[in-house]
Amino acid sequence: MDHSSDTMVPLETLRAFDAAARTGSFSAAAEKLNITHGAVSRQIAKLEDWLGLKVFDRGARGVTLTIEGNRLHLRTSEAFALISTHSDRWVEPRGTAVVRLTSIPSVSGLWLMPRMAALENNPSKLRIVLDVDIRQADLADEGIDLSIRCGRGGIPGRVSVQLFEEHVFPVASPELAREIGRGDPARLLKFPLVNDSDASAWRAWFAAQGMDYRPRPQDRRFEDYNLVLDAAAYGLGIALARPPLTGHQLKAGRIIAVDERTALNPVSYWLDRPMGRPRAAAAELARRIAVQAGLAAEKVEAFIEADG
Repeated sequence: MDHSSDTMVPLETLRAFDAAARTGSFSAAAEKLNITHGAVSRQIAKLEDWLGLKVFDRGARGVTLTIEGNRLHLRTSEAFALISTHSDRWVEPRGTAVVRLTSIPSVSGLWLMPRMAALENNPSKLRIVLDVDIRQADLADEGIDLSIRCGRGGIPGRVSVQLFEEHVFPVASPELAREIGRGDPARLLKFPLVNDSDASAWRAWFAAQGMDYRPRPQDRRFEDYNLVLDAAAYGLGIALARPPLTGHQLKAGRIIAVDERTALNPVSYWLDRPMGRPRAAAAELARRIAVQAGLAAEKVEAFIEADG
């Protein structure tokens, strides 16, 4: 098999291989890496598919390295030792109370970060490893315990629960707000409108006012909502406030409402987890996130108990 392209085996895959080789067990490797048995198994399958050969012989009492696997382990052991000796790179914490949580940058910065201390320390201590992810990664393969995302429904292969919805309204910089003034919603169309990944929220807002909206050449689009808010704060156009992501910015006066009329955003917020039984620490973090989101206790318990 030709691997001369720029495709490389992910570091997570090699970590799983190294842990399984050292412990002789996928279960023990999973415990060591603080991920599930299934995640280790999938990483090893990915490695064997990439190599085109077996690295482990599976048995009732565990796994043993094949000749090819032993050769690979000698190399990976040297590589990890070299990294450990010559790198001062931050090492990701591991342990039973460590939970890997992923989300997009805007949710991570605007919703999760202000709540991080409460999520980690109330009532007992958890350690959250926050991965900022703009992709819809395979949670189990990446060793992710929980994910918070924006979307329109569940994703196949995950257990999902809706955290909350949001009612959006137009905002702008204080300077631009004075120019916009108050009145008919049509007045907003005299100014550039700022969208994030799509214009569905603006379409929903104008539809709620009995108007049709389609993006125009003067309107601006930024993939991340943090940039949308920055564009509005710097006077580049009118954005839509998305509570509770914008609470701090509104309170600080960086942006202000230019119209009090609201509309339900077609996109809402979801908490996801991989299929199978979640670890105890992940279940506890899910409960704490639910409290912060105002989600009913019975809904989060159903999310935790679901088999998928």
